[in-house]
Amino acid sequence: MSFAVAGDAYDRFMGRYSAELAPLMIDFAAVGFGDRVLDVGCGPGALTARLAERVGAVHVAAVDPSTSFVEACQARVPDAVVRQAGIERLPWPDDTFDAALSQLVINFVPDPVVGMIELTRVVRPGGLIAACTWEYGHGMEMLDAFWRAALSLDPDAPDEAGMPLRTADSLAELWRRAGLDGNATEPLVVTTTYADFEELWQPLTYGIGPAGSYCQTLDPERQAELRAALFVELGAPAGAFSLSARASAVRGRTPSRN
Repeated sequence: MSFAVAGDAYDRFMGRYSAELAPLMIDFAAVGFGDRVLDVGCGPGALTARLAERVGAVHVAAVDPSTSFVEACQARVPDAVVRQAGIERLPWPDDTFDAALSQLVINFVPDPVVGMIELTRVVRPGGLIAACTWEYGHGMEMLDAFWRAALSLDPDAPDEAGMPLRTADSLAELWRRAGLDGNATEPLVVTTTYADFEELWQPLTYGIGPAGSYCQTLDPERQAELRAALFVELGAPAGAFSLSARASAVRGRTPSRN
């Protein structure tokens, strides 16, 4: 599985959803102007850009392990501080931020508990940590359709329905284990419109995330079969069509330090 792609490639694949999700995520986190906010796993900067509008770009920092994403995010939000690092070792001192937000990332972290320990370190006591993930298997129409098509051809396809931290309950449990207070969850729903089927299909071949990585394991003949199966799964759209995606979001407050 890889996210080592150019920022514009990611934007054509998942960024179109991220851009719609970002304002909902910010409203859910209830951050405001002047808050010092960290965007964790910023990607090409969909959430970072919206945070800059809400709290002021000079109050925003962002971090991602991908060189290409860091470059794209910095170009998108020049006044933000954007650094290359993983969530497990964040390059900021204790209590640097009032809030940390993570959009569509925490379920890809190898050890989310370690990640949460780092977030609670860099966010001040009483500060906010919020995250969201897609509800794989029944809430993200594009990926759900992709895996139904893949499984119809290959019963051993690595369906994302088994992804960790894909439900409100599992996210709330992680926040509880991390010692956060006042935890709350909420579904966030977005819709995107594709000009045609090809606009959906081509980014799936870029090798991004589990779906793209699976696509790239297929030879041209099997990839064509998957393309045809997905077209049928989506109702054989002739022209523009829309798909919805639902994310589970969680937020909580960092505890006081004794």
